[in-house]
Amino acid sequence: MTVDTAPAEVEVPNTAERRFSQSMVVSGTRCLLTYLVFPYLLPVLGLADSVGPAISVPIGLVAIVFNGLSIRRFWRADHRLKWPVSTVNVLVIGLLCYLTVRDLVELAG
Repeated sequence: MTVDTAPAEVEVPNTAERRFSQSMVVSGTRCLLTYLVFPYLLPVLGLADSVGPAISVPIGLVAIVFNGLSIRRFWRADHRLKWPVSTVNVLVIGLLCYLTVRDLVELAG
């Protein structure tokens, strides 16, 4: 008796691709908030400049986790695009780490 494994094979890469998309959305949201909403919209509303870094640090940490999960999912699925996707994720994680440290320094100062 044979078991059809085609649905599972299709499901894992789709899940990996969905995880990658989620991580890019979270990272993009962090950048959108940090570079558009916080510097331009919050001052118009009369909110302090320190609100931006205080909010972007947790968002950045969540984005780093999502990118890490994306890498893990692609490798576990042995997805054909695991190397290019991992490269993009690692670059985004590096940028997010830099930005998070910069925000922490700004909050401390």
